[in-house]
Amino acid sequence: MTYTADHPPVPSSDELRARIPGWGADLDPADRPSVPKLKFLETGAHWEFPERQPEKWPRERSIEHGMLTPVFGTSAPPRGLSGAIRKYSYAKHSEAKAAHWLLLLLADRVDAVEHHLQSFASLHPDNPFTETGVKAEFTHNGLAARTNTKRVDRNHIWMDPIIVAGPWVASALLGVRGVRKIAGRVRRQRSSSSSSIVVN
Repeated sequence: MTYTADHPPVPSSDELRARIPGWGADLDPADRPSVPKLKFLETGAHWEFPERQPEKWPRERSIEHGMLTPVFGTSAPPRGLSGAIRKYSYAKHSEAKAAHWLLLLLADRVDAVEHHLQSFASLHPDNPFTETGVKAEFTHNGLAARTNTKRVDRNHIWMDPIIVAGPWVASALLGVRGVRKIAGRVRRQRSSSSSSIVVN
């Protein structure tokens, strides 16, 4: 059929059904598999709205929602700075805003740092050499797996060490810098106190 500036003729349902096998199969509600499910059925439920799970602490929920769902997760309650960021994101920003999701991404990164720091205070600290896959690069033929194949991730091999090791190196440098500042202050305080003793 050639399309012109005029509206093309619209065929009737019977013409379409004759021309296209199966056309209009769901026009009759009796033929739709979902229709019986849409009708009210006696299920034996003793409620119109399910019993609500008790809220043991103020749970984060989007500002678009008037209330929490009857059942919600409690396995990972928000805590620390990451929890405060998540609560702020839910309390102040709509899910339609990029700020909401960017704050949640930031909270995830902060949460990872919090858990790394927490691991250092435990008997089993994180091991970046084995847990980030650096060791496997040497023990499981990592370089050959990237260079002798047609893998699509070959173009960002140079970024992998920066992404994996960068945060650890930056944290170590910041830690060394902080220790040096504290040591310098302690030295200055000692020298000033010793000079005041000599003067007296």
